[in-house]
Amino acid sequence: MKAINLLGSTGSIGTQTLDIVQQYPEQFRLVAMAAGRNVDLVAQQIRQFQPELVALADESRIPDLKAAIADLPQQPQILGGQEGVVEVARYGDAEVVVTGIVGCAGLLPTIAAIEAGKDIALANKETLIAGGPVVLPLIQKHGIKLTPADSEHSAIFQCLQGLGKERTFVVGQPMDGLRRILLTASGGAFRDWPVEKLATVRVEDAIKHPNWTMGRKITVDSATLMNKGLEVIEAHYLFGLDYDHIDIVIHPQSIIHSLIEVADTSMLAQLGWPDMRLPLLYALSWPERLATNWEPLDLVKAGDLTFREPDHAKYPCMGLAYGAGRAGGSMPAVLNAANEQAVALFLEEKIGFLDIPKVIEQTCDRHRNDNQPNPSLEDILTADQWARQAVSRLSETLDRAPVLMT
Repeated sequence: MKAINLLGSTGSIGTQTLDIVQQYPEQFRLVAMAAGRNVDLVAQQIRQFQPELVALADESRIPDLKAAIADLPQQPQILGGQEGVVEVARYGDAEVVVTGIVGCAGLLPTIAAIEAGKDIALANKETLIAGGPVVLPLIQKHGIKLTPADSEHSAIFQCLQGLGKERTFVVGQPMDGLRRILLTASGGAFRDWPVEKLATVRVEDAIKHPNWTMGRKITVDSATLMNKGLEVIEAHYLFGLDYDHIDIVIHPQSIIHSLIEVADTSMLAQLGWPDMRLPLLYALSWPERLATNWEPLDLVKAGDLTFREPDHAKYPCMGLAYGAGRAGGSMPAVLNAANEQAVALFLEEKIGFLDIPKVIEQTCDRHRNDNQPNPSLEDILTADQWARQAVSRLSETLDRAPVLMT
């Protein structure tokens, strides 16, 4: 039985991870978990999975949580704040940590888990996007296994198994025979909108994903295609290819989750219904495959599988991500933090949808002369905070046109 610590238990990654733990009680056991502030759901999870340690990032909610589970004969230890989340990451006899916290908030706990010698099921993109220069050496130093748990990088990871058993996957090193990576993108909420109509986008439009059920922030990232740009940077750090050999293709049906091209020009793809449980299960069970009772993919039911080149005019964030990745150093951390802050301001209706790439680009331009080529963890955290503040300042000077009714 594999013991698991879970970061982000109340988010979409966390709840689906717990679905897997519930379905495979002989395979997985929850040891510790961390969440934000959703006391009702955390209390329900404690009752069902009986973790030894629980952390709430919002420590002001701890009294409410203790009251909600006061009748339980077996009480978990409850911690609060960032320190509590970090303690969950490195706690106890867990073999693997599922990193489901969204954003750069997941970086420090993931580093703590690595330093504690725990394997990582990586669902937090920012661990490598912002922290790649620091995290990769730590993975090598501590000899931990890292398996990608998001759909696109899991697909690539699964395809790499087709290169042959004698070829071993090492994080950050390109496998012999791998020529190119193709990341598939749904195109998000506005894939069928003309560019001219994007000036009318409202928050409720941007958080309606056509294929996946995800949180508000990542759904907006899908609408701007920043999620795919960030995945390009993550793929660079995970699989070791340069940016000229990592491409994005729009695939509206979200059935092919990504592809690789190998030395003889053959292409290998991983297919499945849009269901995050599949990559999570593989990340937790690898190198084994566990049988499921989930609906199998029916290609006839799936219908036509189509592809098209992404529209750079519609998705300027994609180009910003490639530029930040090629700049390297602390620039990806600035890009990521600027995007997080810009999306947060958009969701609060403080900036418009088209302002998101605008403030990100200006923030990255301002960091160009200060980019740290070999950043330390402190450099990355400093760049992250600077970028958030820069976006907030820039947002106050934007000349916002009114959003037109349609």
